[in-house]
Amino acid sequence: MEENKLARKLSSRHVQMIALGGAIGTGLFLGSGNAIHQAGPILLVLYLVAGIFCFFMMRAIGELVLSDTSKSSFIEFVRAYLGDRFEFVIGWTYWLCWESIAMADLTASGIYIKFWFPHIPQWLTALIIVFILLAFNLLSVELFGELESWFSSIKVFAIIALIVTGIILLVCHTKVAGHAVSVSNLVDYGGFMPKGIKGALSAFPMVIFAFTGIEMVGLTSGETANPKRDLPKAINTLLFRIALFYVGAMFVLMCIYPWNKVTTSASPFVQVFSALGVKVAAGVINFVVLTAALSACNSALFSTSRTLFVLSHSKFAPRKMGEVNNRSVPVTSLVFSSLTLLIIVVLNFILPAKIFEIISDISTVCFIFVWLTLIWCHYKYRRQNPEGTSFKMPLYPISNFVTMAFFIGILGLLLLQKEMAFALLFACGWVVLMFIAYGIYRRKA
Repeated sequence: MEENKLARKLSSRHVQMIALGGAIGTGLFLGSGNAIHQAGPILLVLYLVAGIFCFFMMRAIGELVLSDTSKSSFIEFVRAYLGDRFEFVIGWTYWLCWESIAMADLTASGIYIKFWFPHIPQWLTALIIVFILLAFNLLSVELFGELESWFSSIKVFAIIALIVTGIILLVCHTKVAGHAVSVSNLVDYGGFMPKGIKGALSAFPMVIFAFTGIEMVGLTSGETANPKRDLPKAINTLLFRIALFYVGAMFVLMCIYPWNKVTTSASPFVQVFSALGVKVAAGVINFVVLTAALSACNSALFSTSRTLFVLSHSKFAPRKMGEVNNRSVPVTSLVFSSLTLLIIVVLNFILPAKIFEIISDISTVCFIFVWLTLIWCHYKYRRQNPEGTSFKMPLYPISNFVTMAFFIGILGLLLLQKEMAFALLFACGWVVLMFIAYGIYRRKA
């Protein structure tokens, strides 16, 4: 193995489960209740529409990555087609994306643990989780893959259990909590779009948050044993996964309960299983959402450390962050990203309970900026390489422009929501700061 190179030790199963885990997060298990109340049954269409554009975004990333599998991640392609400045800005912004989403999920994990151990302080939970995940990730990339595979399996099992249960209830015409389980529940309470266009559009940002992290499978290219076989397979099944896990789960949930009866104070999954008389439902679903949060934190340690590894090799981060140990793990990058996560311990002391929402909002805006840049990067790649690869972006270049217009539209919707103002200002300020930092760096270099 060459010195300071990542090792290709992620198997096909690992890549599939990492892609699956990236598509299923706390946005589905926790945020879906609020999304249902904002939009009503039209939420099914919103998930599908957002999923289609995320699929195009992933196809763009997939073609970029497969055009040169010697590169460690999609961050390197930003440098190749958009220049050093954008690699610096996007690399550090992507690092912030995952750091912030991990901080949000560490905060959430502390709340989930209190379900069983109410006297354990949230800061202690965050501290323990960070060091446990760091230990696993320090050992080898294979252990990261195994851990993420198990996390993803638990999430998938919970969703399939809900869907199967819902189908059985529909076929048997059962009543749950005094409500008939029926497809008519989708239209009997104000119609399919009860909150109108305004309600539907207001739910889009929350829908997009549910998909943040989906692009992480493109970051595994440098450590995938057979990227040309495994990455296309993972990306091409994306629409099926969205249809099954998001649209399928929400369809069943709103058939079991009228949309306006679904809870917003806790996971709708808990409401369904509790109403069915499954006494351990609350504990089981709490375990599942804890797993989703741990999965996000685990992915964050992988993503941030690999991003710093790439930036170091481009001389945009300290040289030590580009070094690996004898197990091909970028130790310094991993430790630095892990210790940075401990900021959340302090934030839990000095900020109110809304810290989860604030950090999640910041992460969502930053992810959209990264996605837009990667789609534009793909467009530049195809302009220079008209033939592309065998894994071509469908409907290029129209799909590039339409997908970018969609995500820009989402940012526009965020401007209309007062609670997102701070996140937008912070994210824009960060990007501007990174452009300025690059200029200072270049003058000193």
